Amino acid sequence: MPELAEWDSFYVIVGSAAGALIGLQFVVLTLIAERPPEGAETAGAAFATPTIVHFSVVLLLSAVIRVPWHAITSLAALWGFVAVAGLGYAAVVARRMRVQTAYQPGLEDWLFHVALPLATYALLGLSALATFPHEHAALFGAGTAALLLLFLGIHNAWDAVAYHVLVRRQSSKRDNR
Repeated sequence: MPELAEWDSFYVIVGSAAGALIGLQFVVLTLIAERPPEGAETAGAAFATPTIVHFSVVLLLSAVIRVPWHAITSLAALWGFVAVAGLGYAAVVARRMRVQTAYQPGLEDWLFHVALPLATYALLGLSALATFPHEHAALFGAGTAALLLLFLGIHNAWDAVAYHVLVRRQSSKRDNR
């Protein structure tokens, strides 16, 4: 389909970045695992796992756009499935953030871990629905959703690293004195 071919470079860049950041996230989590805080399992499920999921969704969206589809219907159906799964997962993340006790989430955490992912997966779902009357706009909507998920993952990964390096390590140094 010629409409999808025009997106080749975009998804190569976005998908490659997502794949690289998944690997980097594993390295960071391995380094942080040296001295896990109390309740790290539930906090990790609330804060670290969603970052990997968002990067993985970007990688998935980048891969499936290159499948030689005969019609955009199958791609739109896949976008819709991913959107519904993402909306459900964002609800799971919200519950996990509420029940974990290792860290008290602030407004920025709720915004970047719940509200913006909800909006992004909703955009992907709307793009799936809009594909049939507005194929060109739907491709831009799905591309925007992929890019937003990539940026959300980057923000959340950086936020986690900054917390562990700047906040947790400093409090650990004070406790050891």
